[in-house]
Amino acid sequence: MQSLKELYKIGRGPSSSHTIGPERACKIMKKRFPSATAFRVTLYGSLAMTGKGHLTDVVIEKTLKPIPVTVLFVKEYLPGKHPNTMRIEVFQEKTLLDDKYVYSTGGGTIVFEGEEPYIPTGIYPHASYSEISDFCMRNGLRLPDYVEKFEGAAIWDYLASIWEQMKNTINDGLTVTGVLAGGLGTQRKANYLFNQRHIDESAQTKENRIVCAYAFASSEQNASGGVIVTAPTCGACGVLPAVLKYMQETRGFSDRQIWRALAAGGIVGNLIKTNASISGAECGCQAEIGSACSMAAAALAELFEMGLDQIEYAAEVAMEHHLGLTCDPINGLVQIPCIERNAVAAMRSINALSLANFLTNSRKVSLDTVIRTMYETGLDMNRKYRETSEGGLARNYSKNHNN
Repeated sequence: MQSLKELYKIGRGPSSSHTIGPERACKIMKKRFPSATAFRVTLYGSLAMTGKGHLTDVVIEKTLKPIPVTVLFVKEYLPGKHPNTMRIEVFQEKTLLDDKYVYSTGGGTIVFEGEEPYIPTGIYPHASYSEISDFCMRNGLRLPDYVEKFEGAAIWDYLASIWEQMKNTINDGLTVTGVLAGGLGTQRKANYLFNQRHIDESAQTKENRIVCAYAFASSEQNASGGVIVTAPTCGACGVLPAVLKYMQETRGFSDRQIWRALAAGGIVGNLIKTNASISGAECGCQAEIGSACSMAAAALAELFEMGLDQIEYAAEVAMEHHLGLTCDPINGLVQIPCIERNAVAAMRSINALSLANFLTNSRKVSLDTVIRTMYETGLDMNRKYRETSEGGLARNYSKNHNN
């Protein structure tokens, strides 16, 4: 498995596959061809289906500026290619300098067709939770210690910067009100949730309200093109920061303890990324929100110093109950149902923590099994439910939005 630096990335929303990935591809091509006088970028499949809503064309134009670019949307899928495929043609006057197909495979990772993909060095020798757990038990390690052993002590500085950005994103999101761009008229709700105390608010109601406010804050920043942390993706960026910020404020956990929780959650995210997918275009929203919930549950379990089996159970049950979740953003915008899903998944990760505290000894399904199941489910899922806006809520809203 790769470094956690390849999982947690700071960038602009609203989509790691639709904005961060294409942005990186265009930067590379612009650098390769300094004499270019024009570009033509064609988006295919999922990139075309939801590209307008994800601001893909806007990001491409900004990245290639001042060089003129024509962005084309072709909603057909190219046989044998990734659902998120883009074609970049480079011109000097009327001469074609290069013509490349690029795949945006999720989490901001890109692959140029016909070139050796940039594959960061695999620094972890294990690729399953069972292997990692066995190694940790034999060597007296917790998951964060395992991370430090293979990443080195410098990983804590990196996770410190990740945590600072997560907090900054939430804090920024809590201060903004108004309507998100895109035409749906989606009102920002983070500020309202954070400040409007329930008339008869119990401790549990307050927890729900604050955690949801934090998840909304990150997700609304993402939807507006703000700076976020992929955890593991832009569209699922609100889950993990929300629960960790809430727990730090209410339970007094130190930043160091939060970094260790991020490390534990990162291992789970890495396992999902390695053995399944974190791409909504490939496996539906179960690969994004489901993965984020699983990471958050594992992070919480580490924060409360649960055992390796309990951490596994928390992560497993969090993913298990997102199996089959479709990716059906209305109008291709990362707003409805995406923002609310972050809040619901944040609360579900806390529920998974509670279950792990009581029921770990009775579990029957391993984390490795549920990760494999999620991937198989995603591949079996009808294409229109994998980030196309052709099915589910997106289709029915488009047909009946006046009702």
